[in-house]
Amino acid sequence: MDSERHYLTSLFEPQSVAIIGASETANSIGYTVAQNMLAAGFKGQLFFVNPSHKTLFGELCFKSIEAIPQRIDLAVICTRNETIAEIVEACGRAGCRTAVIISAGMNTTGTQTAAERRALVSAKHHGVRLVGPESMGIARPISGLNASFTHTFVAPGSIGVVSHSGAIGATVLDWATTNKIGVSNVVTMGLECDIDFGEVLDYMVADHRTESIFIFIEGIKNSRRFMSSLRAAARCKPVLLVKIGTHPRSKFGNSIDPEMVFDAALRRAGVVRLATIGQMYAAAQALFSRFRPKGNRLAIITNGNAPGLMAADHALKMGLVLPQLQTKTVAAVDKSLAAPGVSTNPFNILGDADPARYAAALTACLADSQVDSVMLMLTPQGSTLPGETAIAVIAAATEAKKPIVACWMGGTQVTEARRLFLDAGIPVFRTPEPAVDLFSHISNFYRAQQLLLQTATPGADLPQPRLESARLVIETALGEGRKVLSEMESKAILASFQIPIAPTVVARSATEAVVLAEEIGLPVVLKIVASQITHKAEAGGVRLNLEKLTDVRDAYLAISETVARRRPDAVIQGISIEPMIVKPNGRQLVVGTITDPIFGPIIYIGPSGERGRFASLRECAVALPPLNPYLVADLLQTTRTAANLDEYGDKPPVDLNALQVVMLRVSEMVCELPWIREMEISPLIVDENGAVAVDARITVQEPPLLTRKYDHMAIHPYPSNLITHFQLPDGETVTVRPIRPEDAELQQTFVKSLSAESRYFRFMSSVHELSTAQLARLTQIDYDREMALIAEMDKGEIKQELGVVRYATNPDGASCEFAIVIADDWHRRGIARRLMSALIDCARNNGLSSMNGDILAENSHMLHFVTGLGFSLSAHPEDPGLRRAVLAL
Repeated sequence: MDSERHYLTSLFEPQSVAIIGASETANSIGYTVAQNMLAAGFKGQLFFVNPSHKTLFGELCFKSIEAIPQRIDLAVICTRNETIAEIVEACGRAGCRTAVIISAGMNTTGTQTAAERRALVSAKHHGVRLVGPESMGIARPISGLNASFTHTFVAPGSIGVVSHSGAIGATVLDWATTNKIGVSNVVTMGLECDIDFGEVLDYMVADHRTESIFIFIEGIKNSRRFMSSLRAAARCKPVLLVKIGTHPRSKFGNSIDPEMVFDAALRRAGVVRLATIGQMYAAAQALFSRFRPKGNRLAIITNGNAPGLMAADHALKMGLVLPQLQTKTVAAVDKSLAAPGVSTNPFNILGDADPARYAAALTACLADSQVDSVMLMLTPQGSTLPGETAIAVIAAATEAKKPIVACWMGGTQVTEARRLFLDAGIPVFRTPEPAVDLFSHISNFYRAQQLLLQTATPGADLPQPRLESARLVIETALGEGRKVLSEMESKAILASFQIPIAPTVVARSATEAVVLAEEIGLPVVLKIVASQITHKAEAGGVRLNLEKLTDVRDAYLAISETVARRRPDAVIQGISIEPMIVKPNGRQLVVGTITDPIFGPIIYIGPSGERGRFASLRECAVALPPLNPYLVADLLQTTRTAANLDEYGDKPPVDLNALQVVMLRVSEMVCELPWIREMEISPLIVDENGAVAVDARITVQEPPLLTRKYDHMAIHPYPSNLITHFQLPDGETVTVRPIRPEDAELQQTFVKSLSAESRYFRFMSSVHELSTAQLARLTQIDYDREMALIAEMDKGEIKQELGVVRYATNPDGASCEFAIVIADDWHRRGIARRLMSALIDCARNNGLSSMNGDILAENSHMLHFVTGLGFSLSAHPEDPGLRRAVLAL
């Protein structure tokens, strides 16, 4: 019941293409695209459309696409901007499925023209999917498809390229051709009026010819779709990204660097961000050469000490590990090099190293269990043979299972050697830093997979928060027209999520302050309470460590006078009193959240601001919620305060579990309370005995109009609310729950246990087991766009999967396609109906209007089953061997 044909197949793998606006006028768009298609040897049917010509390039030319005597898969529109709407309408009437708009009279405003808007309306009416406008075209070399406005021959390969910018796309193609790098697909998106980045990435994930994906992006329209698509792609294939332009700053006055936010989003998506086009070129060359590091331990082989140290310094700066080579590794090259106590990495094989010594060093390092990858460096010294050494290295690397990078430094003496490496598919560089960068970037992708696997549940394994209490505080403030909560209100919300706080009371006179301070117990802290004042210390509204009652009285009067002078606009509502938290071993941190204009809630942690709030925020580490313990640990490792949390001087290590709980609670808070615009705990004091929030500030806003829960977040949390249990007639308990990434092994075992007939009915092909990519696609799902529910039962210490049902939202965003399979031994036990009922409820609650599935006509049991659920059956529009089942939700 799963169709393997992606809905964008007609765009990337068309059987028929019409070039509308084809021309024999040299250098015109229509001429260039037509010439590219002819030169590429398109394997399908190619038609030319131009009302001014009867023939073009010796072939019949049609007046319009409607005059072509068959339905066209892909139209490439190369006409003036003002003609687009009429042409798209004609494409729709002709039954064309997809169109790429390469407009003449380019619109450089970055917004749609009236003609483009009319074209989009026509496309939606007729079901035509559009790329562009302002696209430079599309290419799939293996099919002979080169419908692009470039003058570059594109060779087939394994790298997919998606770019907003046509200029960047053309540049990358020219570089790839020069460096003998092949591509699987290239598409420049233009203004993205219809088909967007996410949909193209979905296709490349499904495309077996695409092994890695390179993205050049200028802006993000929909963070949820962007993150969802990136995560789906990165689960299966390396994804590397270059961002062009500046991420917009928040309007809310925080100074969290927006580029840090973007980096955090990519990190969570499992994507590696590159800073320059040059780094992208190097990574492309490496990935095309099957460069696949599995760890970050790098061995450096060099014939010069200083170049080796340069590489080593940069490697350590990039966070790589330089392991000490095993004694037998060094001895295998030359026993005289294995001096006791001497560092062996970089491995200096000396200036007189000949080709044989290089080959021996490479072979030994590749065999060393402490090494993940090898970088070979050569400087042209008196007895050096750069070309012969390159040949020896290439021969030694023939059967290598670990990645190899070459750095042949110099000019004319090493030019031929570099060409040999390029022909052999070994990445080669002129200087050490780019070579190290390459290894770092590609290895980062594999390390990022651990973050990608994390599916966090708000408040998992923690006591339930008092949500109603927190909402009441927020709604009361908004009802009074206030968006900045008082310290007491902010702490009340923290307390409702069981974050430890310093208790606070408010005094409205100096005498009352003395009485309350005596009740609380000295020493105490006094702080101004005024809704107009966010940062109290800057207004002179804080006094610390007051040890005498007379000090409390004087401080109350001093705060009142100072604040009235500095902030005459503020309405003083009183002065709060709380105990002075004295923790000799405490570390003061700032923990908070902001609402990023693109990615929504962002969590940050860093040192509390001794040098001012903004200075401290620039030193924070940031992450996208939801968080789980693994993600919290990763976040803490990226902050500059990480070292201070361990044993520090005479201070014992802090209670990391207590800090983790606070971070998890903050994550839960922003997941469950979309009203929160900003929240900051400063300081949060953490020591060996726990953590306590000393001061807090929360800013709220009217909640956005959300269609569904968690729509305010870029990453959908694990939907634990969908976990249910039921009992079979024999008393056995079955759990129904959303699938998780860690279910990959369970899913593989389940598929292998199915009968050949069940596997055929499910996958419509002879499948015995699932590939790694298939397992990733089926278990690492995006809960926003799809859902998979499994039924399982505990069998002693192991779990047995009884069945799985899933849906994926269709491109229209209103319907979904379902699939279901039940273990053969569990048929007719009510499992299928339970799963389908739960799936239908989930789809309905997510706002979908219909559910459909394609079922083999011979699968009579499934046809009968879905009919009983209310599905209507009809003939499949394209395949007589299938039946289409549709249920209105």
